[in-house]
Amino acid sequence: MGVIVTKEDEQSSKLNDRITADLRKKAQATTRIMDPDLVEGSEYTKSMKKTGRFAWVWIVLVVLAGISLFIIFSS
Repeated sequence: MGVIVTKEDEQSSKLNDRITADLRKKAQATTRIMDPDLVEGSEYTKSMKKTGRFAWVWIVLVVLAGISLFIIFSS
């Protein structure tokens, strides 16, 4: 009786291994194809650079422009 249980376990483990391998292969195929925004690796993003270290200057300028517009229109 122990031999039958072992054989059933071996058969079910072989089946589980085949199912797992098939699902893994399908998952890898879908992850390669799936690019939801279609931007990764495009020519458009290759020429882009990261924000420089002086980006805070632009933020300060925009805030000062907003304050000056508020002062001009509130008078």
